[in-house]
Amino acid sequence: MIKKDSLHLLEFEKILSFIAGFANSAPSRKFISEILPFHIRERLETQFGQIEEIRRLAQVRVPLRLSTFEDITPLLEAVRPEGAVLDHHDLAILTPFFQVLSSLAKQLAYRNDIPLIKDLAGNLTGFPHLLDRLETTLDFEGNILDSASPLLQDLRGKKRSLTARIRKRLEEIIREPKIALFLQDEFVTQRGGRWVIPVRMDSKGMVAGVVHDVSNTGETAFMEPLEIISLANELENLGAEIKGEEIRIIRAICQEIRIAADDINVEFQTLVRLDTLNSIARFADQLGANAPFINDGGEIELNGARHPLLMLMRDRGNGHEPVPLNIRLGTPPADDSIMVITGPNAGGKTIAIKTVGLLLAMGLSGIPIPAAPSSSIPLADNLLVDMGDDQSIESSLSTFSAHVANMAEILHKTGKLSIVLLDELGTGTEPGQGAAISCGVLKELQEKGALVIATTHLTDIVAFVHRTPGMTNASMEFDHANLTPLYRLQSGEPGQSHAIDIARRYGMPAKVIDFAERMIGTREADFHALLAELKEKRQRYSELIADLDAREQRAAERERLLSMRLAQAEEAKRQAMGKAFAEARDVVTTVKRETRAILDKARREKSGDSLKKLEKMGGELEKKLREYQEDVSPALQELSVGDTVFVRSLGFDATIARIDEKQQRLRLKVGHREVEVSAGDVALKRGVKMKEEPSRRKAIEEPETSHELRLLGLRVDEALSQLETFLNRASTAGLGEVKIIHGTGTGALMKGVREHLDGHPLVREYRVGDQHEGGNGVTFATMR
Repeated sequence: MIKKDSLHLLEFEKILSFIAGFANSAPSRKFISEILPFHIRERLETQFGQIEEIRRLAQVRVPLRLSTFEDITPLLEAVRPEGAVLDHHDLAILTPFFQVLSSLAKQLAYRNDIPLIKDLAGNLTGFPHLLDRLETTLDFEGNILDSASPLLQDLRGKKRSLTARIRKRLEEIIREPKIALFLQDEFVTQRGGRWVIPVRMDSKGMVAGVVHDVSNTGETAFMEPLEIISLANELENLGAEIKGEEIRIIRAICQEIRIAADDINVEFQTLVRLDTLNSIARFADQLGANAPFINDGGEIELNGARHPLLMLMRDRGNGHEPVPLNIRLGTPPADDSIMVITGPNAGGKTIAIKTVGLLLAMGLSGIPIPAAPSSSIPLADNLLVDMGDDQSIESSLSTFSAHVANMAEILHKTGKLSIVLLDELGTGTEPGQGAAISCGVLKELQEKGALVIATTHLTDIVAFVHRTPGMTNASMEFDHANLTPLYRLQSGEPGQSHAIDIARRYGMPAKVIDFAERMIGTREADFHALLAELKEKRQRYSELIADLDAREQRAAERERLLSMRLAQAEEAKRQAMGKAFAEARDVVTTVKRETRAILDKARREKSGDSLKKLEKMGGELEKKLREYQEDVSPALQELSVGDTVFVRSLGFDATIARIDEKQQRLRLKVGHREVEVSAGDVALKRGVKMKEEPSRRKAIEEPETSHELRLLGLRVDEALSQLETFLNRASTAGLGEVKIIHGTGTGALMKGVREHLDGHPLVREYRVGDQHEGGNGVTFATMR
């Protein structure tokens, strides 16, 4: 169990907060904020696989159909008691939830390329009967619609009609001369739910009716004329009937929800889980993150790792591109299990160990990390961190005392599957004693089998690590010329603090610098001089290796160019030979025709032998000519099932599975799929094989086959030819849904496209685009 204190020191909660920003609901955000590392391999691998499937859907432009939804658990709890009725405005919260569920259920129903997501959410139903009931009963604000029931529609119609009659009669009354004399104003209004007219207070006895209200000034009485009282009473009765019908409708819906409450809650939890995985996938896409390999061997290997928070700062324009980190720790003797990083202040030591710690926490939480796909992390059960100045006035602990207390606790909790991060080892006390204690801690951690990364400035620790098998020094590189850190980790070499050099650069008086150098003494100066010499040699070797790599790349490029030019020459030769043999065939044909005419009278003589030789030569020329005329489409009679032909629209060879001479079409086997093409789309085989299907990760990096075909402005026959090629490529690429843009126009092209799709062997179904997708001018086809 990894403590929350360790995660807090690594700023893990900031990563969760950023992921939560992609969520579509408050429950999803709460779920994300509570994510913690776990050490169950199967669960980690499943989550990484689910996230990868979601990212792949987004790559082919069919992302999960998620949108905003509310927390429905309080409503489900409120409706569970028998007879409980929810307010219709609260019920409206359920509609978007069921709409999201329904959309996801439809999306997942036909897909067979996301098995892990289907294991999680393949049983979603979306409760279509409840969704239909809510959509016909309530509008988006929760108001009850007339369509909620036939009786309600009839009652409301009667109420509107009666209201119109009352209003019309009142308008007639206020225009009558004998009544108008006593009115304060000419308008009709309502008071206390009753229809009234404004009568002057001193004349209210002159108008027959009932006073329902008086104005604030006391000068106007709002009276209901006697002749509409019966109509108004009838209107109130209708209102009561409408209210009763509305209560009955809402009560019935609540009863249906109560019956399905447990199933609804299960699908709600699944939706929250999907929303969480989708949020992690979108976060991973933004960082270009990858799922690390989870190993059981106790190894850390991070290649091209970057601190995610620094990458987010860069994306917001508040920082620079983080320098990639490469680090490896493992089990001795094959690897070192302890690494101590040295180098100048502000050189990136703390960022380096924070990067390692944060990526480990993310990886063990099932969150892809910003590092190369080749990265690997151990299935650790503990991540122990001592970082920062923990000086405490309340507990009377100094910086050193706090560090010692933390390290004592770390030693107590460390096991073979533990990872320990220690910042500024040995600080806060006299350097000699601090270094001695720190070396003892490192030795104890090594014996317990932990993986340790620590930082320090103490040369005694550096020397101890250098002498101890299974431990290695590392350093943060430093630009000696400009006295600036480079933030690159160099494994196998200790670093220098460069404190005197930095002090000199920032204007420290020469007298102070000279005194400091004398205080250091020659031994430490010689030590640092040796380090500088080793670094200089290593830099020179690195430059030589880089130069050698560049030469190898140039040689490889030259070889590639030569191969390309050779291929071009071979193609030119092939075309020239084809042309030559074509011309030779014409010559032979002419000679044969002339020879037959000349030797017609001498067929029994030797001239007949000459004719046979000419015919044989012509046959050989014909055979060679066919070898160079691959673009000529063979006749269907010349082909058989099992033959291999070249498919122009696909760009590679395929095997014939069936021949339809009547329709002039061929069914071809392409990898694990079959496609149909016209006979004119094939030529003689060229030996061009279909490229292997890319791996999941490679498929993300390579450009995808287009999901969209534009046919606007084309004739029907031209459009259908392009559509056939497009469907073949889409089927071969394994696309799920494709979009055909044909417009409406006269309707001929639209009709031709849909008739072609109807019953097509590569198309499962097709649908007309929604209004926001292009309407009737667009057709979406779901591939088999």
